Amino acid sequence: MELDETIRKLLHSQLLGVLATQREGHPYTSLVAVVASDDLRSIWLATSRHSRKYTNLTTDARVALLMDNRSGSPSDPFEGQSVTAIGVAAEVAPEQHPATLRLYLAKHPQLEEFVTAADTALIQVAVERYLLVTQFQKVEELRIQ
Repeated sequence: MELDETIRKLLHSQLLGVLATQREGHPYTSLVAVVASDDLRSIWLATSRHSRKYTNLTTDARVALLMDNRSGSPSDPFEGQSVTAIGVAAEVAPEQHPATLRLYLAKHPQLEEFVTAADTALIQVAVERYLLVTQFQKVEELRIQ
């Protein structure tokens, strides 16, 4: 399977990811519900504008987002896959909000009340590259152009 197809399959199969932000030189991670574009250029998430992650994103837009397919099995280190998306985050532009909201809710209908709240922001991560880890230590990089 091609690298981009492996990444796409992993991204589309997962509901959650771990978002890494930073502030004043300190890392911060958050569990977030995500949806990825088919072309791998974007990943979207939702967060309260009153959250630490939102403050961090608006202070320093550089982020990393980790998704994996671990199952809790002892074989996970060797059979599991993880992908880290590295990119820049920004709030979705008003003209793109309706389409992004529909896409987000198609994957996460249970979050409708949260994601449509007035203080919730839809965030788009413009992905620059992916790092796919398989077989515990095999790392492959896919740059998005």
